[in-house]
Amino acid sequence: MSTQRIYLPVTVDKSHLVTIGERLYSESIELIRELVNNAYDADATVVQVTVAPESVTVEDNGVGMDMQGLEQYFVIGSQEKLMRPKSPTFKRDRIGQFGIGKFATLSACNRFIVATQKGDFAARVVFDKEEWSGIGSEWKLPLEILAPNSERGNGTTVTLLGLTKRFDPPDVERKLIEGVPLKAPSFAVTLNGVPIRPQSLSGHSIPFLEGTGFGPVSGEIVILPASAASIEALGIEIKVKQVTIKRDLFGAETWGKAAARIRGEVHADFLPITSDRTGFVMDSPEYVAFQQTMQRVMTEVRSVLNRLTGQRERRAASRALGEAMERVTRALVRNPDFSPFGALPMGESGGIGGAAATRSASGEVQQESPIEPKKAQTRRQRKKAPRVKRLTPDAVVRRLRLGQAGISCCLDHFGEEESECFSEGTIVYVNRDHPLYKREAKKADTHTMHIARLLTQEIALMKDPRNPRQAFERQSKLLRDAFVDE
Repeated sequence: MSTQRIYLPVTVDKSHLVTIGERLYSESIELIRELVNNAYDADATVVQVTVAPESVTVEDNGVGMDMQGLEQYFVIGSQEKLMRPKSPTFKRDRIGQFGIGKFATLSACNRFIVATQKGDFAARVVFDKEEWSGIGSEWKLPLEILAPNSERGNGTTVTLLGLTKRFDPPDVERKLIEGVPLKAPSFAVTLNGVPIRPQSLSGHSIPFLEGTGFGPVSGEIVILPASAASIEALGIEIKVKQVTIKRDLFGAETWGKAAARIRGEVHADFLPITSDRTGFVMDSPEYVAFQQTMQRVMTEVRSVLNRLTGQRERRAASRALGEAMERVTRALVRNPDFSPFGALPMGESGGIGGAAATRSASGEVQQESPIEPKKAQTRRQRKKAPRVKRLTPDAVVRRLRLGQAGISCCLDHFGEEESECFSEGTIVYVNRDHPLYKREAKKADTHTMHIARLLTQEIALMKDPRNPRQAFERQSKLLRDAFVDE
């Protein structure tokens, strides 16, 4: 018995078109972004979006469509933009790829109208969900030929009627800022008559340009100031053809609170995206190469972030140390006998000239002849002050002068398990890694008090290390005089 081969027809139920439109995007608001991007692909320079309670309108001044263009527009899964990836006038990289985005309007309305004009051709097409479902198996839409409007010029207007979803203008603006190429030249978008501006970020900028086997990866990472850190809109925008597909932290989620300071955008036009434009084909070689490239970029970002954080902490530590030493000096002036170097010199200036003046029996002041200095005096060598040992480049060092002597204080990183402070000669080392220091450093006033407490502790022990009780009493008195105003 011979084998017989026949063919089965593959058909698609027309109701599936409505299903695709209703379920294409996770958010119905995405459809407005899709319509604006269609206008961008059509070389529009201005797109006007109007959101009203009963309708949504997207009007552009692009090239418009003739009869052939309209037929192509309603081809499901059209490859037109893939075959012609550049727009005719501005040579823009066309955003559309799948030819199904326009049907996403069905997720938010029962009826949409496409009105277009190109040269002397003008027409209007109406897609009504009820009529579409009620005409059997025919795949036809009513088209009305219109008289051209010279005042209107070329362009296309899409109107959504019978809304089933409510659109909040602030949400629409946010989505358009993320998903529309607002930075492109000769392209502007308005929402209810108000221009939409691209988002700008203030902070430390890290531009980058990396190469892969599939194309360039470029962008800019911005490290926000600590005061501007936020968990809203967290992450770096990944853009394909200037449109944000998703946000990603690329491993920065393990950085703790510092991740809230990371923003920016990265452009990789070669990445394969999913049909709903909310993700990527993650097991594709293009995406794997992209992730490897971004890991290198984020390593540099982490290094810069650590440096900036260190600079900020160093400035705060320097301010706190300076204020603490000023207060401790004031307390030592009030308590000169607490100085480990003896009483502080408090006399007035006058020098040897005043000391040599004597009074005669009659009461007149007579100046004695000055004593001539010895010619062969050997100069006594001054004792060198001990050098401060810095463990890290972030160490903060200040010197507190007590007459001819003084004490140096060094704030440095010694590790969480080490002592919070210790002394070597006349040098006081304060451990910035100690848990108590970290806790007190969060506020300026407690930061200063903490450093002053450690300084007075070490100064009191320098005075008489054999009597801790007396040293602690001295420390208490110094702290009181340092922080309690008279």
